[in-house]
Amino acid sequence: MHDSDEPDSGKHAGTHAPGGAGSAAERWKHDGVRVIPGGQLDPNTAQTPGMFRQAAINHARVGAQKIWAGTVAIEPDAKTGVHHHGALESVIYIVSGRARMRWGERLEFVAEAGPGDFIFVPPYVPHQEINASTDEPLHCVLVRSDNEAVVVNLPDVEPVERPEAVAWIDPIHKHP
Repeated sequence: MHDSDEPDSGKHAGTHAPGGAGSAAERWKHDGVRVIPGGQLDPNTAQTPGMFRQAAINHARVGAQKIWAGTVAIEPDAKTGVHHHGALESVIYIVSGRARMRWGERLEFVAEAGPGDFIFVPPYVPHQEINASTDEPLHCVLVRSDNEAVVVNLPDVEPVERPEAVAWIDPIHKHP
């Protein structure tokens, strides 16, 4: 019920539900919230040796227009090549294991993250994802700000030998 205590006439259906024949309820039923069971993720996505990616949310599966989400399992000691994701923003949530990220023009910076940590990768940032463990798998949830799988490989990057460790301090929560 709205403030007027009148039943919803469906006037919002056009702004939230895709158009088409049928009642607003039918459109909401089939084009509304989706639950993707963890055992039904789609492995038909770009793969990297030592890593297994699966899509949960994308255009093909649920009609997503502006977001991609899925999982990645990274074998011990595995790593990607140096790359960036164009204009996309990426978020990585660490479920289990230890992630090491290197970034910069020559991968001159490094940080690690563990279970419960989030990693934000801004657009166009050259980076490399690494499982920091030599004997434990790394499991992550990935979210990208667009449905396109943009990966620009940067094979000519000469990484520095000893990257500078970076402890991130956000502008809101200053380091004690």
